[in-house]
Amino acid sequence: MLKIYSIYKQLYTAYGSQGWWPLVGHAGTNPTKTGAVQGYHVGDYSFPRNRAEQFEICLGAILTQNTAWLAVEKSLLNLKNINALTPEAIMQLREDAFKTAIRPSGYHNQKARYIKNFIPFFQGLGDRVPTREELLNIVGIGPETADSMLLYAFGQPEFVVDAYTKRILVALGLIAENATYAGVKQLCEEALQKEITDPKKLVPIYQEFHALLVEHAKRYYAKKPYGQNDSLLRAG
Repeated sequence: MLKIYSIYKQLYTAYGSQGWWPLVGHAGTNPTKTGAVQGYHVGDYSFPRNRAEQFEICLGAILTQNTAWLAVEKSLLNLKNINALTPEAIMQLREDAFKTAIRPSGYHNQKARYIKNFIPFFQGLGDRVPTREELLNIVGIGPETADSMLLYAFGQPEFVVDAYTKRILVALGLIAENATYAGVKQLCEEALQKEITDPKKLVPIYQEFHALLVEHAKRYYAKKPYGQNDSLLRAG
């Protein structure tokens, strides 16, 4: 049976660096991935480089709930086109204009509320890194969104678990179908921390691993029966 770190190494060998989290103002690209290819910073782990990029990642983490990144990219570009990619600009926008801009991401009424719940918290952070508990106490931010923010916006070693991650690990026999988010997160973090002795490498590897799992799953786990043709990881 494949170990967690072995899965990472096989996926990285197959697909290479994914350059997550994409930013609409960045000219980088990743033409080898499935779906949106713009805004990626392949092999460069210096992102986010400023507070504006930090906020954009957090914004994207909320907008991507229950939707594909291509739709989120459209929403972010809409906001960029009306000069509203900052917390201050969003709060000054008319409600209908804001909802129209983020409509491509779906659930625009709900997500508009979530974003406006988050903005005062973000503005009050200053240079401080939020705790996971603080983020989870904000309406509209669940474990996956909180971990995405911490990992990609704040550079914290928090492994992100999504539906694709679970599908792959279930197919490989590493977790049960009813495994909880917390259980899968703990399994992955403990396994990787046993293999990675340099703590400075944890964040880049967590970032790449999550992105690689998503890329692999889009190719082999998007439709049932999940992973039927996954010869790379030998899933059934």
